[in-house]
Amino acid sequence: MTHTVAAETRTGRPVTFGILRRLPEHLAIWVPLLLSAGHLVSFALWTVWISFTPSTLVPVSGWVGLRNYTAVMATRNWQIAFDNLLLFGCGFVLLSLLTGLLLAVLLDQRIRGENVLRSIFLYPIALSFVVTGTVWSWLLNPGLGIQKLVNDIGWTSFRFDWLIDRDMAIWTIVIAAVWQSSGFAMALFLAGLRSVDADLIKAAQIDGAGPIRMYRRVILPTLWPITVTVVVIQLQFAITTFDLVRALTGGGPGLATQLPALVVYDLMFQRGLLARGAAAAVLMLLILLAVLLPYAGWRYLQRRQAAHA
Repeated sequence: MTHTVAAETRTGRPVTFGILRRLPEHLAIWVPLLLSAGHLVSFALWTVWISFTPSTLVPVSGWVGLRNYTAVMATRNWQIAFDNLLLFGCGFVLLSLLTGLLLAVLLDQRIRGENVLRSIFLYPIALSFVVTGTVWSWLLNPGLGIQKLVNDIGWTSFRFDWLIDRDMAIWTIVIAAVWQSSGFAMALFLAGLRSVDADLIKAAQIDGAGPIRMYRRVILPTLWPITVTVVVIQLQFAITTFDLVRALTGGGPGLATQLPALVVYDLMFQRGLLARGAAAAVLMLLILLAVLLPYAGWRYLQRRQAAHA
């Protein structure tokens, strides 16, 4: 029997049978993955190529160098969109980070009804950004939402018209985005809190550390890797935000909530400037890579340090 098995192993029959048996699993995983990767890479390369051509309504061959990039960056729309992206990105990331951390700390107290509350906080993640934008546009509409409700109660001087205020409209997007994404940050932070070494907590309690000091000195420092991950993922969302703004404000009033993704849409599909829209899309990709590449390098260094430890 042993001789037969050894002979089959040398001839490769058991190995071949094992590969054939797992072939459906590999096909189910790798074929869609490779097709998706090929789709993304090919269209990204196509967009980069188009950005260096004089294309307008339809793609045409030719070479114009960086003319489309300089034209896009010189427009008032792009400059306002980039400024709005900085304001929206900073406000959204900071507030979603703090909100998610606060919710995670509260749920970490093992309160009654934790499962129900966790489901409620995670529910917005399941919604489409178009749905979120539409609902918040109703809530923030001065003639339909919160302001009208408070005015009807009797507080006629109450004003909450940020949706039509050029200076405050960008914060309506921040509010809706934080409501949508803070549950995601909460889930990651809660997982990190639940994985803190119990011996560290017991040692801090023995030393007389109170709850606030324990979180500040012992627990929260261990969440640093999770914090970096949440920041990078939320920045990625902020850079690529389109449907939320389109449904909530449409980029208005005026250009008050214009973001780079809306500039791409406007150039490509409303003005018919295909090459300039592609250039704007490539600029968005470069902004995204400026966030993702340092994070990938940091993760690589972490893995190397863990492997040598």
